[in-house]
Amino acid sequence: MPPLNAQLVAPDDDAPPPSQPAAPQPPLADEYLRHRAWLTAALTRRYGSDAADDIAQDTWLRVRGYVPPAPIRRPKSMLMRIALNLASNHRRKAAREVITDPADWTFDRRGAEGDQDAAVIFEQMLLALPPKLRDVFYLTHVEQKTYAEIAALLGISLGAVEKRMRQAVAKCADFIGN
Repeated sequence: MPPLNAQLVAPDDDAPPPSQPAAPQPPLADEYLRHRAWLTAALTRRYGSDAADDIAQDTWLRVRGYVPPAPIRRPKSMLMRIALNLASNHRRKAAREVITDPADWTFDRRGAEGDQDAAVIFEQMLLALPPKLRDVFYLTHVEQKTYAEIAALLGISLGAVEKRMRQAVAKCADFIGN
């Protein structure tokens, strides 16, 4: 802000606009640019050239906007630590991913067989229930009805629906346990 007693001077229309100073690179980004070849070579020895290029690029993305709160005493060590942490993150992410071949149908067959087996077991379990319990269990789990809807549909109290459901669940647990 200009001092209060300063004269305001109108800009000269013929004068070129004042040049904007270039934004200075953050200190860690400068260090990255200075040590990029060293970092990429060290990462190549450790992870191979393809992975090293990716990790070095991710390191640049991480450090380009970072301005440390204090001067960095060992910038190469810090750059390497950032790169190794990123490599570790990549490795963990790759371990979580399950690579499947789209032409391999074994997963689909296994899922269908498991679903079919579960459906057979569910049907056997349902048929093993007494009719009063079966009706409540079926309406709850297959028809997705609420207890209030079941009570109105069967003409029984809400407490009776809850009691029958508890009994049905206990019998189903016994069935599965055996």
